[in-house]
Amino acid sequence: MMSNPDLQARTKNATLDLAALLEHIRAVYLADERPWVIGYSGGKDSTCALQLIWSAVKALPIQERTKPIFVLSSDTLVETPVIVNYIDETLAAINTAAKEQNMPISAQKVVPEISDSFWVNLIGRGYPAPSKRFRWCTERLKIDPANAFIKNRVAEFGEVVMVLGVRSAESATRAQVMSLHKIDGTALSRHSTLPGAFVFTPIEAFSVDDVWAFLLQNESPWGSDNRDLLAMYRNAQAGECPLVVDKQTESCGNSRFGCWVCTVVTKDKAMEAMIENGEDWLEPLLDLRDELAETQNPERKREFRDFKRRDGSVTFVGEAETSIPGPYLFDYRKELLGKLLKAQEQVNAKAPPGEKTVLIQDEELREIRRIWRSEQGDWNDAVSETVKNVTGRVLPLEGADSYEFQANDAKILAEVCDKYDLPPRLMAQLLEAERSVRGLKRRTLIHRKIAAILGQEWRDETTVLDERKQRLAMQRQDSPSNPLFEKET
Repeated sequence: MMSNPDLQARTKNATLDLAALLEHIRAVYLADERPWVIGYSGGKDSTCALQLIWSAVKALPIQERTKPIFVLSSDTLVETPVIVNYIDETLAAINTAAKEQNMPISAQKVVPEISDSFWVNLIGRGYPAPSKRFRWCTERLKIDPANAFIKNRVAEFGEVVMVLGVRSAESATRAQVMSLHKIDGTALSRHSTLPGAFVFTPIEAFSVDDVWAFLLQNESPWGSDNRDLLAMYRNAQAGECPLVVDKQTESCGNSRFGCWVCTVVTKDKAMEAMIENGEDWLEPLLDLRDELAETQNPERKREFRDFKRRDGSVTFVGEAETSIPGPYLFDYRKELLGKLLKAQEQVNAKAPPGEKTVLIQDEELREIRRIWRSEQGDWNDAVSETVKNVTGRVLPLEGADSYEFQANDAKILAEVCDKYDLPPRLMAQLLEAERSVRGLKRRTLIHRKIAAILGQEWRDETTVLDERKQRLAMQRQDSPSNPLFEKET
């Protein structure tokens, strides 16, 4: 078997010994019984890696093609629609071609749990748009779904080999990460976080020129046209987002194909380039993405975000007189939902044939509805109303029980709370806590739920901040550095 240094030497400076590389891949494939999981993002690097492996394994006698190869694609549910449609078509073509060619290859997508999805967290729970300091999305949308699939294969087979189309030339950080867990004498590395998982990077030493040279000089074994891929890159002026399976792997940024909602970067250059090159039907997505990015503007955060945290607490840093911003305000979340549904309508009205897209799933809408009703006391059912007003359709509801509160109940509750000067949301949460344990034999949890609800800050922002200013003023007055303090003592 060719060692990794040998492989690097043979592929250096865009001089590929393709025959030796294919032989190397076959040797690694036949070396053990560990099944392979190939990370496939639809971009140039993962396409190159998959096409090389397909060609190498296909050259083996059918009786030696026994080890399963799983092609795994991660769909965050907020990928650029053009890429989603391209990957869906490609995965279907891979499965068809694999069956026709007697290849041990199967392709599938993984998606995040609905409760972890982008819109459920951002619109439902009010998480602010991701930033470099709070990039809450990568683990939920990418790492966890891919790792769940890998763990299931480890449980089934004992060990697996992750095949990733990553290149050390892509960045110094990636090169360093790739070298950390190398196993001497083999082509494999230990996975940084998953026991029983190993990593194989067949195009590690490739340059960008190597990748495109291979793709344009070798036909896709599953029937795709790699020139279409090149055209897509030219239109977007983009790189690709790799399958992310650990926190050490760099996620997307700059002008990469990836999530159209990404606000980690200042501008979505890939989306802008696609629109400039004729994909103007994507403009509503770019507008909404830019609005989310504007909510990160330090001068405007207070317009969009609550003064309390999600747990109802108010947090200050040092002697600051204003609190750390919490989740998006409920009214703004309702506004965002309407804008998202409107963008979906606009995109699909102008989309080319075959490019229709769903920006938010019904399952996500139902989960947002559940969160709003239980956490915000939204008995008026703003989700269903917004869906109906924007799209003209009725949101299908599943499992709605007979104890749900309705709009008339909200009106009565508001009148009672106004009479006794109580926050309607406080009483709504207490009633929801009681409703949630109704019918249970053991109701011990109700006491914890009531304590957590009553422990939240229910006063208005002005009252809380005025109290904070008074407390800080008293502390300064009593400080040993205060001349009055020294005189009195």
